Amino acid sequence: MTPQQERLLALCGVFEAAALVDRLAKSGQVSEAPLGCLLGSLLVRNPKNTLEVYGGDHYNLRDGVRALAGALERNPQQLPRETLRYAVALIALERQLAKRSGMLQVIGSRLQQIEQQVELFGITHDNVIAACAALYQDTLSTFRQRIQVHGEMRHLQDSRNADRIRALLLAGIRSAMLWRQLGGRRWQLLLSRKRLLDDLYPLLRG
Repeated sequence: MTPQQERLLALCGVFEAAALVDRLAKSGQVSEAPLGCLLGSLLVRNPKNTLEVYGGDHYNLRDGVRALAGALERNPQQLPRETLRYAVALIALERQLAKRSGMLQVIGSRLQQIEQQVELFGITHDNVIAACAALYQDTLSTFRQRIQVHGEMRHLQDSRNADRIRALLLAGIRSAMLWRQLGGRRWQLLLSRKRLLDDLYPLLRG
């Protein structure tokens, strides 16, 4: 993959997390496979390439690919407004996190503990999801700027669903960090739309 494609894949990871958060908030339902893919991305260290972070197959990010395409095409009828809002907020929140070295160390240490839980229970077990949610709540939720999730109140107030939303937001931060480390910048979403779409369409068709 080219550096541009690697960057694009990480950005799709941000939008995947945002799309799943939106779906959980509105319907209370999400498939286990994409949930497991994103939670697994939190535990991938020293990957050979970006695709390895997401289970080796860009199809695992199909919701994010579609959401990013909808955002870049700017079709008012297909614009995923809440998903786009969450994705932009994740990118902004990660930039704040990048300046907090102490918090980054805490997150890294806690993720090692979560990795041990995964070995016992599996990546999508409620205990693992609750641990990821608690990590998000103890760190990123303490920032002044917080991500406000909108949806059906009964889904937002369900503790299991709330844990999954927070765990996905944590995974979205991981993708935003990867995107930035690969050279991703917010202005590219505005000034490089055509180039991004040209690289994105093959993923949509594939």
